Amino acid sequence: MHRVLLGPSPRDGRLPLGGTELIRGAARVGRGLNAPGRACWCVVGLITIAACASKAAPRVSAPAPLPAPPRPADCLTVAAGSNLQSTVDGAREGAVLCLEPGSYAGPLTIAKRVEIWGPRDAVIRSGGEGTTIEIEGGGAALAGLTVDGSGGRFDTLDAAVHVVADDVRVEGVRVQGAAFGLLIEKANRASILNNVVQGPDDGPLGLRGDGIRLWETRDSVVRDNRVLGCRDMVVWYSSRNRLVRNTVVRSRYGTHFMYSHDNHVEGNRYIDNVVGIFIMYSRNLMLRDNLLARSTGPGGMGLGIKESGNLTVTGNAFIANTKGVYMDTAPLEPEDFNAFEDNAFFHSEVAVLMHSSEKRNAFRGNQFVSNRSQLQVEGGGDALGVEWDGNSFDDYAGYDMDRDGFGDIPYELRRLSSQLESTYPQLQFFRGAITLQLLDAISSLFPMVEPKTTMIDARPKMGAVDWSRFDAR
Repeated sequence: MHRVLLGPSPRDGRLPLGGTELIRGAARVGRGLNAPGRACWCVVGLITIAACASKAAPRVSAPAPLPAPPRPADCLTVAAGSNLQSTVDGAREGAVLCLEPGSYAGPLTIAKRVEIWGPRDAVIRSGGEGTTIEIEGGGAALAGLTVDGSGGRFDTLDAAVHVVADDVRVEGVRVQGAAFGLLIEKANRASILNNVVQGPDDGPLGLRGDGIRLWETRDSVVRDNRVLGCRDMVVWYSSRNRLVRNTVVRSRYGTHFMYSHDNHVEGNRYIDNVVGIFIMYSRNLMLRDNLLARSTGPGGMGLGIKESGNLTVTGNAFIANTKGVYMDTAPLEPEDFNAFEDNAFFHSEVAVLMHSSEKRNAFRGNQFVSNRSQLQVEGGGDALGVEWDGNSFDDYAGYDMDRDGFGDIPYELRRLSSQLESTYPQLQFFRGAITLQLLDAISSLFPMVEPKTTMIDARPKMGAVDWSRFDAR
């Protein structure tokens, strides 16, 4: 279940996005009316707010903080201010070191199988140059503590934590003030769990470092992490990894896959990023039950796919994005196929945007609600080569006489304004204006300007949207 609320909050009673502005505007209009007029205006306003509440842009709830890992039962206590490098070098293989609250000087290299645990207020601080913690020992672990800072060079990938060994665990660590957060490079079976990577949250996104980066990393788990205000979360040349229940906020790419196959992405939250997930030159990915919300701006998209195939995209929520899904030559390989099933596309400028007339894709059982455009195909193409079956469209004007839950006539998308916008992108400036709405109305009344059919769903699903999937309680 995605923790998203599409109506007023049952806890705080606040209106959804835009509700406050609606009330203020109504109040300004009402001041110019006499008493009976103000009373009527108040009734109209309340009815309007109630009607809009069920379809308002979603308010995304904040994730609950996760607890830090507990102190290990049997460990060697290390006093604040100690020479941590000497302590680690002198520890036996398999030792557990517990840091007391306080400050410890970096940089630190962990070249053997030891675990370093600390509370949040045990802080390993950068010396101002290079990477703060290098983990070179297989089976080593870093847990609980805070890593503050790194060098500032991008050419050397100065990071808070750099992992280059197998079977390493980084759990419950807070990273702040670093150029790059957690870099996992040429490692196998890494466990990156319950960490918080806080970026600078100011300056251009492209000039910040990546929050979490997997590079030539395989069979690893990235779970329950928080990445805030960083550049990207990157998975490049990395296969057979699991990304589960992570939250990426106010970044550029929530997760960027490139040449990375057989990865599993489930239950993640991508909010207020430029792009939620972008997949390039990758195959055999599963995207399940993710939330991709408020990727706005000219390049905003919930999910971007370029030359990638055998993708299964199921149970995801695409909410209030400029483009819900963007597809470019996907799939590339003739034997590949992409399936989009049981996803929800709400409140986007364009729910699905295809760069050209795509084929070997299927959209089954998805919900399309309150989007300005359900589908656009650039370059004047169409999506007739795509399989559409059992999808629910809020602008479907058909009926279900036999009560089987599916419309008796096909859903056909033939909107002249969308066709013109695909051919002449500059017309998007008028999107939502009365001019284009009149154009669509005229084209539906007079067949002499009838637009071509863009897509057909022969079995559109009937019935109300199941809002319970998006309950914040």
